[in-house]
Amino acid sequence: MESTLKDILERRSSRKYRPDQISEDELDRVLEAGMYAPSAMNRQSSVMVVLQDRDEIAHLSRMNASIMGSDGDPFYGAPTVIIVLGDRGNRNAVQDGSLVMGNLMNAAHAIGLGSCWINRAYEEFESEEGKALLRKWGVPGDLIGIGHCILGYPLDMPKAAAPRKDGWTYFVR
Repeated sequence: MESTLKDILERRSSRKYRPDQISEDELDRVLEAGMYAPSAMNRQSSVMVVLQDRDEIAHLSRMNASIMGSDGDPFYGAPTVIIVLGDRGNRNAVQDGSLVMGNLMNAAHAIGLGSCWINRAYEEFESEEGKALLRKWGVPGDLIGIGHCILGYPLDMPKAAAPRKDGWTYFVR
């Protein structure tokens, strides 16, 4: 239990990665943590798509950058991108997918990987280009994008946490 709390408190977003790919075992461990995320009524309706092909990642990176009006790499050179999607018919899709994202990032930290949540998945997969990518990748269903979890070996360790703001907690006893 203490190691879980320690990992949660120490996890930070990584934005610089070594180019070498993570191991299959590391990927499997992170994905398993995502699969065990809580979901409303245990529907388990989230879907994870793993991209490790550099050309596919570059294509998605360009789409993502275009949405935010940039020409940079929003995936920071990470060699693995896990796209979390949710069933459009599930009114809790965003909440369930967000829990998957949290589990992915905490598991990555626990085994020594860097990770970061990258936004704009919703906009990507609402587009015809994004829907065509899902069909190309063989991903069935009417899905909405929740987020991208980028993974890799961090080039530098992120800084310690900023002090927590006041007003996080109110007690009614």
